Amino acid sequence: MKIQTSRFGDLDVDKKDIITFKEGILGFENLKKFFVVDPGDQTLILWLQSIDDEATAFPIIEPKIFKPDYSISLLPSELNSLNLEDTNDSCVYAILTIPSDVKEMSANLKAPVIINNKTNFARQIVLQDSKLEIRFPMYNQLKMNIGNASDDSKRTVVELQETPENQASDTNLNSEKEVSNRKPQLEA
Repeated sequence: MKIQTSRFGDLDVDKKDIITFKEGILGFENLKKFFVVDPGDQTLILWLQSIDDEATAFPIIEPKIFKPDYSISLLPSELNSLNLEDTNDSCVYAILTIPSDVKEMSANLKAPVIINNKTNFARQIVLQDSKLEIRFPMYNQLKMNIGNASDDSKRTVVELQETPENQASDTNLNSEKEVSNRKPQLEA
């Protein structure tokens, strides 16, 4: 199916790649359908793109890439809400906040997005672990671990056309350029 997005243009998305959030995402409860977009750059940052609102896309990343000891423990009711028996059948992502100074980006480790790989049901769950941070500074750790592999099986790969607009926003983690074009419309 063809999905129009303000960030990536028109994308062909297979229906099997659509992720359903029964409760929406915190602060965006009215948005229920999403898919994961891999922009094909070297940052390992993906985008959780809304189908319901073409302007809404959240930058996400697998926390284990920059914090190898990151683990989650879900309550039985949380597992049931995702139709999961255990977290081995899921993908876990942290939503990023990317300010204009990319070195100050942070990850929400307290409320990860968990996707059931079998059903594509997803939920953002606020974990009970009080040691987890909402704004974990992760730029330096990500930069050190940039070569680690991640699971590409659940992504829509996007090849961006070279236009003056996206050339200005093409930034990698070693750059000090402003990333205003990559900043989500609304940060979570």
